Amino acid sequence: MFLNLLSKEEKHYFIDLLLKVVGVDGDPSETETQIINRLKHEMGEDALRYRKSNASLEKLIDYFANKPKATRNLVFMNLVSASLYDEFYSVEEHLLIEQIQNGFEISNKKKAELMKIVYAERDLREKAKRVIAE
Repeated sequence: MFLNLLSKEEKHYFIDLLLKVVGVDGDPSETETQIINRLKHEMGEDALRYRKSNASLEKLIDYFANKPKATRNLVFMNLVSASLYDEFYSVEEHLLIEQIQNGFEISNKKKAELMKIVYAERDLREKAKRVIAE
């Protein structure tokens, strides 16, 4: 959501960080691969030209930690959303999300606000599926 607002460089770093999050508990599932591709399409041409880098998790967190608060919140919200998309939410994902939250200096209050948005979007998507299927 709103990932098209990121710069080309930020989009590439976001995808690198996203791959770390979805891959923390093993190879990405088919669902996680679909999520990655959906987010790349949302970001447009810049993201579709993405090539995986060898940036470490620490480097990726530090990169965004030095960005404006709005950018950090946007990136964090989308990482959380992607991590919750499949039915499996591993301990490793949870701990990594927590590490990113701390690195981005996102308060628990802000995390709760962002989580409400993520769940509201997810609920709306599920409701739309039910209505379409009826």
